[in-house]
Amino acid sequence: MTIHVDQVVGGLGTKSDKIRALSAAGMSRADIARALGIRYQHVRNVLVGDEQAGRAAADGPAAALRGSRAPSGPPASTAGSPADPVKLRVGPSGEVVLPASMLEALGLRPGMALAARIENGELRLYTIAEAIRRAQELMRGVVPADVSLVDELIAERREEARREWTDDEV
Repeated sequence: MTIHVDQVVGGLGTKSDKIRALSAAGMSRADIARALGIRYQHVRNVLVGDEQAGRAAADGPAAALRGSRAPSGPPASTAGSPADPVKLRVGPSGEVVLPASMLEALGLRPGMALAARIENGELRLYTIAEAIRRAQELMRGVVPADVSLVDELIAERREEARREWTDDEV
């Protein structure tokens, strides 16, 4: 099978898009590097990065160029279920990058905070909203439904202030 590089990459702007298109067309990494006049490592980084981010190479621009539709199922940005295990790497500064599908499933955007804890040897991450919900659930088991802790606190503070006021007068 002969791949006509210009036909596959024509109209694509970035080298990364060209790499994805040629890979989806069946070209080897080494051949892609030679055809585009770039280093093999660049080709590898793009394709491995796509795999780690959960993107299928066939869902990129090459699918449209080949005249085929992307595979049925979730779009490339949410490939796989967020509940499916994925391999993550710890960076040199201790950072861990979560795939876009997981961020989307949790409703997270860059800069938002997460709560974390270690439970039975597993790292558990959850949103702050979920942490609040869990705390409220725990309190529901301890405080009866007809009791308002806020009202009790206010009443206690008022009584304390009244006592301080009357003690000062004596």
